[in-house]
Amino acid sequence: MRVIEIAGGAGPAEALTLAERPDPVAGPGQIRIRVRAAGINRPDLLQRLGRYPAPPGASDILGLEVAGEVDQVGAGAARWAIGDRVCALLGGGGYADYAVVDARHVLPVPTGVDLIEAAALPETICTVFANVFEAGALKSGETLLIHGATSGIGVTAIQMARAAGARVIATSRGPDKAAAAARLGADLSLDALADDMETAIAAFGGADVVLDMVGAGYAALNQAALRPFGRWVVIATLSGSTAQIDLARLMMKRIVLTGSTLRARPADEKARLIAAVEAAVWPWVASGAVRPPVESVFPLEEASAAHLALEAGGHVGKIVLTT
Repeated sequence: MRVIEIAGGAGPAEALTLAERPDPVAGPGQIRIRVRAAGINRPDLLQRLGRYPAPPGASDILGLEVAGEVDQVGAGAARWAIGDRVCALLGGGGYADYAVVDARHVLPVPTGVDLIEAAALPETICTVFANVFEAGALKSGETLLIHGATSGIGVTAIQMARAAGARVIATSRGPDKAAAAARLGADLSLDALADDMETAIAAFGGADVVLDMVGAGYAALNQAALRPFGRWVVIATLSGSTAQIDLARLMMKRIVLTGSTLRARPADEKARLIAAVEAAVWPWVASGAVRPPVESVFPLEEASAAHLALEAGGHVGKIVLTT
């Protein structure tokens, strides 16, 4: 099969090269997917740079989410049949013609969703569900503040929060991105480069949950923005990981500060999360309420160009590879 490898083990986008490896074989409890599309995520960039190694037992090939057809079923994976249209959450291995995955980490592609759209769903939806709805406990009628709102995670979080009956405050860089977040459903969309965000968020009434992909640079803003009993959930630290926290303010507001990663979770925990997503979120996907936009599509052999597009930061939504 064709795969994308990293020349030298780590490097710039140009280090991504097309290579061949033996086709993988589905073992017990696994299925093999003929990959038609693979979502690109920021952890892929970090792994390419040598800063986010694959967890033990995972493929060293990049790619955390794919969509395609089942073409091999291992023993004990009876839910799935050859030819089923599926998407899946992977620990690695998505940038390839075939991917083997734990059958419990697989979701059916709803009618009306094409495989390119489906490849943009598993990693982002699982991340948002685990952090906004489980760790952040967002409820109908509450307000979610999303930083980086036009990223793949951000656009998904806007749609999922709105589907759940919550209000959304979005922050993004530049007027075009702020307008895009508003079109996607944000009730208040702020330009981080021009707006007085703290004043605007306070005037809106503050936030109950913050989904923070920025980190240290927005620590003071988050502490000011959160209402009493607010939940601040950190999933990335693009502006740095060492932040100044006013512990007295956290105590006075009874703020909960938490964070998580997804890739290194145990297989059983990922299976639990996938089952919860299928029950709670998949009806929104099937109805069209949650359908994150795909910004651009690149063929597998142009993976380096796709990484450069993600690094440039001008996208709204997801970037996807096709095989």
